[in-house]
Amino acid sequence: MRMRAPIARILSVISVVTLVSLASACGKDTPAAPTNTAPTVTFSTQIQQQILNPACVACHTDEGRTPASNLNLRSGVSHSQLVGVASVGKAGAVRVIAGNASGSYLIQKLEGASDIVGLRMPRNGPPYLTTEQIALIRQWITNGAPNN
Repeated sequence: MRMRAPIARILSVISVVTLVSLASACGKDTPAAPTNTAPTVTFSTQIQQQILNPACVACHTDEGRTPASNLNLRSGVSHSQLVGVASVGKAGAVRVIAGNASGSYLIQKLEGASDIVGLRMPRNGPPYLTTEQIALIRQWITNGAPNN
């Protein structure tokens, strides 16, 4: 069966346009994959050294005593004492839920949420941690609470 001339011409034009479009796209950079724009927060430096050591370790240490709430926040053990560990003070609460800052009992204690058990931390506050320090801890938890 023979195509009519106008239909054959239209199909020819569509084929040429398609081929030209494909050829012009060759060699062009493909768009970059989206990158994670969340700021990196290091546990060892920003959380441990700058926040936990000066504000928390005085009470939450096993050096010569039992740490408050059985929570040892000394360097080298604090991460394993926080992430995925049930709170001693509040049944059903988890100290740090990786990826869920608002659900983490640590944040609730630092911010003084209305349903915490006991006092807002640090206990010797005010002054409590600054808004910026709490935001840094929130970001670390949101980033998955890595041991970095």
